[in-house]
Amino acid sequence: MAEIRLTRVEQGQTKIRNVPIAVTPEGFWCCPSPVVFQKTSKTQNPLNKTKPSSPSPPPPPPPKATVPKKQVKPPPVPLRPSVAASDDQLNSGPDMPSVSASRPKVESLPRKVAIEFGEPGTCDMKVILLGKQGFCVKLNVHKNVLAENSSYFADKLSGDKSNLSCLEIDDCDDVEIYVETVALMYCKDMKQRLIKQSVSRVLRIIKVAEFLCFNSCIQSCLEYLEAVPWVGDEEEEKVVSSVLRLQNDGVGVTPVLKRVSSEVANLSKDTLSHIMELVLKSNEERGRREMKSVVLKLLRENNSLATSSSSTDICNETIYSSCRSCLNSLLSLFKHAAEPEFASKPLDSREPVVRQIAFEADNLSWLLEILADKQAADEFAIMWANQQELAALHPKLPVVSRHHVSSITARVFVGIGRGELLPSKDTRYLLLQTWLEPLNNDYSWLQHGCRSFDRKVVEEGIGRTILTLPLENQQSILLAWLGNFLKAGDNCPNLQRAFEVWWRRTFIRPYVETQQSDTSMTSKQ
Repeated sequence: MAEIRLTRVEQGQTKIRNVPIAVTPEGFWCCPSPVVFQKTSKTQNPLNKTKPSSPSPPPPPPPKATVPKKQVKPPPVPLRPSVAASDDQLNSGPDMPSVSASRPKVESLPRKVAIEFGEPGTCDMKVILLGKQGFCVKLNVHKNVLAENSSYFADKLSGDKSNLSCLEIDDCDDVEIYVETVALMYCKDMKQRLIKQSVSRVLRIIKVAEFLCFNSCIQSCLEYLEAVPWVGDEEEEKVVSSVLRLQNDGVGVTPVLKRVSSEVANLSKDTLSHIMELVLKSNEERGRREMKSVVLKLLRENNSLATSSSSTDICNETIYSSCRSCLNSLLSLFKHAAEPEFASKPLDSREPVVRQIAFEADNLSWLLEILADKQAADEFAIMWANQQELAALHPKLPVVSRHHVSSITARVFVGIGRGELLPSKDTRYLLLQTWLEPLNNDYSWLQHGCRSFDRKVVEEGIGRTILTLPLENQQSILLAWLGNFLKAGDNCPNLQRAFEVWWRRTFIRPYVETQQSDTSMTSKQ
């Protein structure tokens, strides 16, 4: 084993650490631990820093031991801070003369560390990495190995530059990974080496390999990324962005990207339709309830992102197709349950129909919730307002079977009251004409039989929907409600707030406007 040779410290007292380097038969192999650079760059007490009043006694010096071959020699005396040492100076001994010049204070200068890798005696070239973190790293390498693996080095060593013995790479953002990447040129099985790395470190290696045009390393990194799990959304985003950058350079990255994209046409539409169908047709109550919640949450996440209009249209088309299917099924069930002989059937014959009505109504409520979140429920309001046949069958069924439909009506009015739905004036009026009376008839059951029913929210939604209509329509609907409320009391929606607004609009505001007009006329006279 050879070791890192720390040959230069520009300023301050830097703790020197000996880190082993494995040497391959080819003469070079070094992949230091990531902490080597971090620990080496940490500085201890500066030379001119005031010592504490009661310093702890220094540790006793370690006993001298026999230094084996290829061990690090004791570090030389630090150079003066601002001298830019050459390659020979970096290797010079402790007797090197100092340079006399006017310099700033020692503690104000950056600390730099020079580290050397490899066996100088077996190599024919040095690569010096000048890092932004303050490192100056020397790599003893072989020209033929670098030229065979890297187009960057092959270009630097071509033609008249073939005799070049030293090459500097300035402003290395990630010196540690440069060392690792050059070392991989000496590795016969890069995949085996990369298995021990993290995804984030492999992405750093790819970036350096891309700069050095080290194509076999890039390919091995891509094979690693294609096989290894990506943990979390942040790591996935980093992988995809790095791979897409390589794609722009003509590198084959399709196997990695297949994890996040598909070449199959209409995959999103077909898959979403299949998912919706599975959830809507599931008879397992717990799994169905949980997956409805999951799908709704995921679709809400989609809504918060800037998606293309085409994908939004595909999603809406799929949902509305499911709505039409549920409505057709619900109407068929209502027709069957409204037949005169249905009531005389045994309970075990009627029960499946009642359960299926509740099932389809629950599906429609879920689909309406999705559309309201997507701000795309206006068409649903039109569809529901035009269900006159379903509304006509409504009173023919017992309330225990039909109240699920009134829950849908209540949700539509809540959506309009919140501004989630913006149907036209005619649609709003038709909704109230078609479904307000069935809702009134089921209101007592909804209050006492549905735990999720919020009376105040529903009444506010109905009242606000009424108040969006022309004043004449408000009057006709609210006067009809007043007659029902005076008979049913709490078994009818309490629309008093809407009634008060309509009253002021009808009887008070015209008087105020007339009074203001008379006042302005008087002032002109």
